[in-house]
Amino acid sequence: MDNSKTSEVKQIASQLLAAMVSNQHIYPTLSDDGIKGQREQTLMILAIEMAQELIEKIEKNQKF
Repeated sequence: MDNSKTSEVKQIASQLLAAMVSNQHIYPTLSDDGIKGQREQTLMILAIEMAQELIEKIEKNQKF
């Protein structure tokens, strides 16, 4: 993955993570471990995967 794409994934993942953390249905309370907690790590991984998939779908659609 080139630097441009990596930067784009990080930016989108950050925005997705912020949205998930601010949604009380997804993230009702902070865990005792803070950012190093299991729930937080799971949300970060999910946000990164979602960002990568969104970029891939956009790139695929742009080829048509």
